[in-house]
Amino acid sequence: MTRNNEFYGQFSDEELIHHLRDGDASVMDYICEKYKPLVRSKAKSMFILGGDNEDLIQEGMLGLFKAVRDYDSGRDASFFTFADLCISRQMYTAVQASQRKKHIPLNTYISLYGENSDQNDGENRDLAEILAGKVQQDPEALFIDKERVDYLERSIEKELSAFEKEVLDLHLTGMSYSQIAKVLGREEKATDNALQRLKSKIKKML
Repeated sequence: MTRNNEFYGQFSDEELIHHLRDGDASVMDYICEKYKPLVRSKAKSMFILGGDNEDLIQEGMLGLFKAVRDYDSGRDASFFTFADLCISRQMYTAVQASQRKKHIPLNTYISLYGENSDQNDGENRDLAEILAGKVQQDPEALFIDKERVDYLERSIEKELSAFEKEVLDLHLTGMSYSQIAKVLGREEKATDNALQRLKSKIKKML
């Protein structure tokens, strides 16, 4: 029997998983619709790493299916937390496997340091502005700035460890160090240390 969203909405995610495993196949359609906004949101941030948006959504949904399949209420945290982790891991693995460019897109307008603050004026500044020193408009200045970005990308490729590059990739999507640790399967302390090291290295490069 097919049931509507209003019926399923009265149950927790954990209860829905039980219904699904008891034979109510319609639950999967409901869970997919419920979690699709989360998948789309993650796909938008992961897109900057070089993945195709629609492909990432498909990978995210695959991660959701795996979460439904593997979730153990006696072992894992809430289903939402477990699903969030499975979706993120599936997407990031796909990006790593199919990434067309080795270099990080540092010339996109994404903050490397979160809330960056210039010591002189106190204003938030993104990485591109830091590299340029100020917002440049004429073609010659933009060309020079592109050279600086290329230099920084080469330096990052050379100076950062493989783990630090992974942390930087995910940090550029807006993830916190605790979220990054979960996706990479590493300790939070080790991830935070790697994040601080790579920030220090990049500041020296600048």
